[in-house]
Amino acid sequence: MKDYLAARLRAVLSDLKGVPDGFEPELETPAAPEHGDLATNTALRLAGPLGDSPRAVAEDLAERLRADVDPERVASVEVAGPGFINFRFAEMHLQRGLEEILAAGSGYGRTDDHAGETALVEYVSANPTGPLTVGHGRNAVLGDAIANLLAHTGYDVTREYYFNDAGRQMRVLGQSVKARYEALAAETRGEPAPTKTLDGAEGESVEVPASFPDEGYQGAYVTDIARALFDEHGDALPSEEGVEPFQKKAEEVLFAEIEQTLGRLGVDGGIRMDSFFNEQTLYDDGRVWEVLDALREAGYVYDEEGATWMETTRTGKEKDTVLVKSSGEPTYRLPDIAYHADKFERGFDRMVDVFGADHIATYPDVLSALEILGYDPGKVDVSIYQFVTLVRGGEPVKMSTRRATYVTLDDLIDEVGRAVLRVDDASGEDVSDEEISDEEITRAGADIVRFFFLMRSPSSHLEFDLDLAKEASDKNPVYYLQYAHTRIASILRKADEVGVAFSDAPDLSLLTHEAEQALIKELLRFPDAVRQAADAREPHRVATYLRDVAQAFTQFYAHCHIIGEERDLATARMHLAKATQVVLRNGLVDILGISAPERM
Repeated sequence: MKDYLAARLRAVLSDLKGVPDGFEPELETPAAPEHGDLATNTALRLAGPLGDSPRAVAEDLAERLRADVDPERVASVEVAGPGFINFRFAEMHLQRGLEEILAAGSGYGRTDDHAGETALVEYVSANPTGPLTVGHGRNAVLGDAIANLLAHTGYDVTREYYFNDAGRQMRVLGQSVKARYEALAAETRGEPAPTKTLDGAEGESVEVPASFPDEGYQGAYVTDIARALFDEHGDALPSEEGVEPFQKKAEEVLFAEIEQTLGRLGVDGGIRMDSFFNEQTLYDDGRVWEVLDALREAGYVYDEEGATWMETTRTGKEKDTVLVKSSGEPTYRLPDIAYHADKFERGFDRMVDVFGADHIATYPDVLSALEILGYDPGKVDVSIYQFVTLVRGGEPVKMSTRRATYVTLDDLIDEVGRAVLRVDDASGEDVSDEEISDEEITRAGADIVRFFFLMRSPSSHLEFDLDLAKEASDKNPVYYLQYAHTRIASILRKADEVGVAFSDAPDLSLLTHEAEQALIKELLRFPDAVRQAADAREPHRVATYLRDVAQAFTQFYAHCHIIGEERDLATARMHLAKATQVVLRNGLVDILGISAPERM
């Protein structure tokens, strides 16, 4: 309907003199139902250019629109306040919209806005220096939902993980594993292994091998990797061999674990990447240095104090930026520039980067460099998300990857999944861990984790309330939505049992109750909610919309019975319930990546 009314507004405005070139009317859903089903502020925006009062412009536009719109789609066009124009939908439009939902089924909410266009969404891209943490989880879920949204608007989407395997952190990881390996080898030979102490997460002293790097990774997984190497090679890996075999083994083990964790985080096999891009390839084929040479030829690079700098003061920053340190080691910006240049060379129409807030200061340098190199930075969207704080019992949980006090994403999925499954809804009794399968824990935990990561704007700091997440009731926001879907499934089963069947030609004109019409109007907003969320790269908009649908269904369910009503009315209401189930399922499963159970 928004597209239809926008087209009618443009047609009416084309007959007026003084309307600025390129003017686009805006339509919004009013917060209060008494203000109509859609409203526009077009008259207020055009009063100046047209040289008249907003109210007078609104009256003129409304009169023209009344003569132009289809009465089977628009019941009324009204002027309100200083110059707003409010539209009310015709009942025939609601009936046809309901028929469209039922006919489209799983395709409802999809558009061809960007058919024929390609998009690359880069997300997760965590260095394989340890298990995925809660912070990585928000990135993974946000990127996955953005990719789903883009696919829903017609893009051919490629999901990519940038495998940062060439940086200093990977060397530090390799050094950490090597130190643990050498200590194991010495212990096996009965030789004393020199040690030193480092600060732990709480400021306590932690004893480590003497060769352990000061900024090394202290997690137990490092010792596990070292032990795996020792089991495979004994003490045959000499110290002179350097850090490479230890780094390679750590990378191999940890990346396999990362893929396994991502596979738990969603429906139908979790998060699956279409491609993995290794940073090391940018060095192997010389693209990092080619980009540096191109920036130098463009006059934006100079050498000073042994380092190589990019003149970012010429692109709006207060200070220039180091691309290559005096040690000869590139900073992260240089391979990032080369990686993004590669994205452009692969011909994508749209590129989306999902970054944590720690990239706010650095990504503008990459975009500036791309523009210098002749690429269009306007094709790159950077979705910045704020960090996650786990809260347990009202207190934040401390997290540090290197000092091994982090909460892994697997830990989080297991903790909340096991907690909600321990209570039997029917009896209220605790269920033993032995009665709960790993698959059930993963499904329940992943649903909750995904929804909590997606229910707030990416720009908002997220407090992940573990106590709320463990609530096996509709106090838990994801359960509220899933219960609505489950309730509808139950209603449809009961209706079938008493002989209320779906009809090829239900009399939808019987759906005249206020709660029925409010629910239909909410369902018809779904394609626009998807479009807006996709354009803004903000999946939380869909989560918020689905909550509104569930609330509208609750009102419908409270006032409009299916079982026990006259057959034609019961059949019409059953079709409305089914359409609601379609929207909840499409939003939960296909966009948010959360299951929509038939029973709970």
